[in-house]
Amino acid sequence: MTDPDGDFLPIADHGLIGDLRTCALVGADATIDWFCAPRFDSPSVLGALLDPEQGGAWRLGPVGGATTTTQFYFPDSAILVTRFLTEEGVAEVHDFMPLIRAHDPDHRQRLTRRVVAVRGRVRIRMELTARPDYGRCHPTTEVVDQGVLIAGDGVRLGLTSTADLDTSDGSVSAEVTLGPGDQALFVLHVLGDGEDLRPDDGDATERLFDQTAAYWRGWLSQSTYTGRWREMVNRSALTLKLLTHEPSGAIVAAPTTSLPEERGGSRNWDYRYVWIRDAAFSLYALLRLGFTDEAAAFMEWLSQRMGEDREENPELGPLRVLYTIDGDIPHESELDHLRGYADSRPVRIGNGAVDQLQLDIYGELIDSVYLFNKYGPGLSHDAWADLTRLLEWVLANWEREDAGMWEIRDQPRAHTTSRLMCWVAIERMMRIARQRGLPGDLAGWAEVRDAVYHRIMEHCWDEEVGAFMQHEGADTVDAGVLLMPMVKFVAPNDPRFVSTLRVIEERLVSDTLVFRYDLGRSPDGVDGTEGTFSICSFWYVEALTRIGRLDDARLALEKMFSYANHLGLYGEQVGLTGDQLGNFPQAFTHLSLISAALNLDRALG
Repeated sequence: MTDPDGDFLPIADHGLIGDLRTCALVGADATIDWFCAPRFDSPSVLGALLDPEQGGAWRLGPVGGATTTTQFYFPDSAILVTRFLTEEGVAEVHDFMPLIRAHDPDHRQRLTRRVVAVRGRVRIRMELTARPDYGRCHPTTEVVDQGVLIAGDGVRLGLTSTADLDTSDGSVSAEVTLGPGDQALFVLHVLGDGEDLRPDDGDATERLFDQTAAYWRGWLSQSTYTGRWREMVNRSALTLKLLTHEPSGAIVAAPTTSLPEERGGSRNWDYRYVWIRDAAFSLYALLRLGFTDEAAAFMEWLSQRMGEDREENPELGPLRVLYTIDGDIPHESELDHLRGYADSRPVRIGNGAVDQLQLDIYGELIDSVYLFNKYGPGLSHDAWADLTRLLEWVLANWEREDAGMWEIRDQPRAHTTSRLMCWVAIERMMRIARQRGLPGDLAGWAEVRDAVYHRIMEHCWDEEVGAFMQHEGADTVDAGVLLMPMVKFVAPNDPRFVSTLRVIEERLVSDTLVFRYDLGRSPDGVDGTEGTFSICSFWYVEALTRIGRLDDARLALEKMFSYANHLGLYGEQVGLTGDQLGNFPQAFTHLSLISAALNLDRALG
C-alpha cells in the first residue's frame, strides 16, 4: 500500500521498535524511515518519512520486490517481523533494538536486522543511507576491519554485517542470496566518541534476540489486566513503555515530528517531548495496569520539574506545558529544507505550545500524584512542599483565560476544561492532605474549590443548548467535557451531563468517532482541517460506560479497535477515509484505550 504520490507509505503502514532511549519506525516494506539517535528528541539520522530524497533511510528487501508482505510482532514483545512472499521463496526480517535487563549499565544502542530465508532461495538487497541532523548532513563512510564507520555532525554510527558491504556516495549496500534456514545480519551501532565498533555474530544475535524477547515478556507479565481485550491493552501498554526514556523516567508524547493532521496541510507539530498532560494520563494508565516502577520513575522526573524555578516568563506559572527529556524548553523552529510528509509543510522541531498558558495541566498532574500517593509508596516532604507551592499559584490564577488543553493558537479563552482541571487540582490536594494528615489550608482551599465549581455551573453551562460549552460565552461544545464524570466533578447520571453528552453526540460524534471541537465554528488560529481525535473517541466510550449505556459503549470500543493499524497502533487522529493522521504512534491515544477498556470490562462484569 502506497501514497497516491508513490513516495510515502501511509502513516499506518509502520511498526515501532525501541530500546527505552529512542525508537525507530519500520515500514510495512521493511524500510526504516524514521530514527533519531541517541534519544527520542535528538535530530533524525533516518528521516525519509519527512523527505524520501533528503531524509535518509535503511531499505531491506528482496531483489525484484515481493508479491505479498505481512508484518507482526513476535508475541508479547517489541520485536517486529516483516515477511516477504516472493516468486522464489519466503524471507523474514526480524527488527529489534536489544534490551537485556532493566536499567542496564552496560547497555549498547543498536538497531539489529536479521534476515532469514524461510522457504526457497531469496536474494536480498540492503541499502543504508544515513542523513544526520534532519538530512542536513551527508556523513563520511569509512571501511574498517569490523564494518563501516559513518560519521558526521557529531553522530558516530557503525554498520556491521555478515555480508560483504559496499560504500558509494555516503551509502552502504549489500546483496546476498539466502537458502532455506540461511540468515544475514545487519546491525547499526550508535557509538560514543572514541568507542570502537564491535560486531555481533550469529550466535550473539541469537542470544540478544532471546534476551530481548524475554525482557519484553517479563515486563508485560507484571500487568494485572486479564479482561476481554487483552491483546489490544497489552499492545498499548508495550507502546507506552516504548515511549519511556528509562534513564530519566520521562515519557514522550510520540516518537515523531510533523506528521500531518491534514494531508498537505500545516497542522504539523513536534511531539517528541514530555507533555505534562500526556505523561500524567500515562501515569494513570500504567498504575491501573500495575506498572508501579514506571510510575515511580516518572514521579522522580516530575519532582525535578516541580522543584525548578523558571524566571524567563513568570506569567506562564511554575510549570511549562512540555519539556525536553532533560527538562529544557524546546522552542519551535521550522526546517525549510525538508519536503514534509506527503508535502505537508512546514516541518517543525520544538513546539510553540511551550510558550502558552494551559491551566489544565495542574489538575492532570496533581490527579496523577494523587493516584501515585494512593497506589504507590507515598509522597516525600519535599514533594508535598512543591505541590503546595504549585497549588498556591493555581488558587491565584484559575480565573485567567488560557490556550486550553487543545493548545489553540488563537486568542486565549476561559475554557471549561481549564476550569474543570483547576477544580481537580484543588480537590485532589485536599484528598491527599486528609488521607496523609499533611499540612495545608484546607478551609482556604475549599473556598476556592467551591468558587471554581460554581463558576463552571453558572458560566460554562448553557441552559438553552442544554450543555457545558467549550468556554464561557461560547456557542460550541468541546469533547474535553467528557472528562467531567471521570474526574468526579459530576455524577455520570447528572441531568446536566446526560444532556451534554447528547449534544456532543449531535455535534461532534461521527459514527462513534469524535471530533475534539467544531473547527468550523470555533477557529483555533491554524489554517486547515483535521480528523477525529482518537483520545476523544475513547473518552466517549468511557462516558457511555459510566452513564450505563454498555451496549453502545462496547460497540463504540470495537469500532475504535477496527481503526488501529495492522499491529494495533494508533496515531493522533482518524481521517475521513479511516486513515491514521498525526504523529504516530501517540501515547495519549493508547493510554485512553487502556482506560476505556478497563472501565468497560469492570462495568460488564
